[in-house]
Amino acid sequence: MKTINLNLNINTKPKCLIDITYEISQQVENSKVQNGLCSLFIQHTSASLIIQENADPSVLRDIESFFKRLVTEDENLYEHNSEGPDDMPAHIRSLLTNTSLSIPIINSKLELGTWQGLYLYEHRNRGYSRKVIVNIMGE
Repeated sequence: MKTINLNLNINTKPKCLIDITYEISQQVENSKVQNGLCSLFIQHTSASLIIQENADPSVLRDIESFFKRLVTEDENLYEHNSEGPDDMPAHIRSLLTNTSLSIPIINSKLELGTWQGLYLYEHRNRGYSRKVIVNIMGE
């Protein structure tokens, strides 16, 4: 079995969903793994990874609108706010989404659904450099 570990640094913008599908797909294709598994892990507690629709951009806008209503930025609600009013809400958003994903590889391609894409979801009010570990295993 072949195992490949990669580190990707992705620069984000404030509170946005960044489509990383193409970049991850290219890494899988370059790995020459025919069948296996691609695992992604983000090394942060205020950003996350999600699989979501990639056809209609309004879906991504609606997701952010929903999270704004669900997890408000009110410093009076949280004890932990050492990095500002978006600090604890960013941790809660990360808790409600994913810090890791696993996608099957079949015939050297990510086996995503027709309308599925991979996204890094930045939860803070400014951009950061986020580190994602990509682990590709298979034969």
